[in-house]
Order: sequence, then C-alpha cells, then structure tokens
Amino acid sequence: MSKRTFLFLVSFLGLALVGSIAAGYWLVSGGRIGQTETADLIGGPFSLTDETGATLSNEDLKGRYMMVFFGYTYCPDVCPTTLTVVTQALDMLEPEVREKVEPVFITIDPARDTSEALAAYSQHFHDRIHYLTGTPEQIGEVAKAYRVFYQKVESEEFSDYLMDHSTITYLMGPDGRYVSHYGFNSEPDEIAKDLTQRIAG
Repeated sequence: MSKRTFLFLVSFLGLALVGSIAAGYWLVSGGRIGQTETADLIGGPFSLTDETGATLSNEDLKGRYMMVFFGYTYCPDVCPTTLTVVTQALDMLEPEVREKVEPVFITIDPARDTSEALAAYSQHFHDRIHYLTGTPEQIGEVAKAYRVFYQKVESEEFSDYLMDHSTITYLMGPDGRYVSHYGFNSEPDEIAKDLTQRIAG
C-alpha cells in the first residue's frame, strides 16, 4: 500500500468517525433520548422504490416497528456489519415478535444502487429487510428528515468512490415516530432483547 493510499484510508475512516460522533452527539445532547421533541425531530414520510421495483412508503409499514439504516451496497465495512448484526438479532426473536419488526435499508448512493443491485445485495442478509432506492432528491429529503449525514469521498488512488455516512440504526414506533436508536457497536442480543421488551412487554 502506498503512503498516499494509506493517508486516504485514514482520512476516510476519520470522516466516518466524525460523522458518527456528530450524529450521536446530536441525538444525545440535542434532544435527550425519549423526549417528545426528539421524537418529533427524527423521521418523516417517504415513498421509495424497493429491491423488487415496487413502491414502498412509510405508510405501508405503519403499525409495526421500523429499524431504519442508511448505507450503500459498495460499503466495505459498516453496512455489511450492521446488516449482519440486524440479521442475527432478527433470528433471535420469537416469530410473533419478528413479524412486528420491519428493517429498512435506505441507500445513500442511488447512482449505483438500483433495484437490481439491491436485490442482489439482499441475498446476503435476512429476508425481512427492505432495501430502498430513489432519485438523489428523494434520498436527500428522507436523509434530511432522519438527520442523516452522508457525502461522496473520492481519490485518485481508487477507480471508484466511497460514501461517508452516519452509522446509526433508528427504531421507529408503530405510529411512525422515533423511539430509540442502536449504535454501530450494538450487539445482536442487546437489540433482540430491546425489541422483545418493547413488543412483547
């Protein structure tokens, strides 16, 4: 690895860390978890295209808990790791609890993440996860509603670009309002336990 490549990777990882810290700081200090104002500030309506080419909106998922994560299929680490954790957590749930959870993966790279690309990507993870794409404008609007940071990162050392983005998975309640969130370091059993307590009591 050249020194230039090494410096780029260090810079990229640094940006990812800053994005994650900024998002976490906003959630914790900008509005304490569970407060009404926080619930009102995170989330909003969306109508996007899923991995089958069909339209899926937030209204279609009302009445169930949504786990919302923003990422992209070319992501080398954070996204596949998060989706693997979500998959493991879903497998730990009792069937009656699992059927009330709707995980949603929204791409922040619509230029490359077509429905076909998302369909291929979905084969690696749990079949309950929805994968959504749309126009850059649509993605920008829903990302803004969820207070998600993302930006393109390019380098002469690579033939393609990477995306720096927030790593938080949001938990939205049956009414579509923000309930809580899971950080990148959350363990599958922790998530499964939290979902079970909220859904099964």
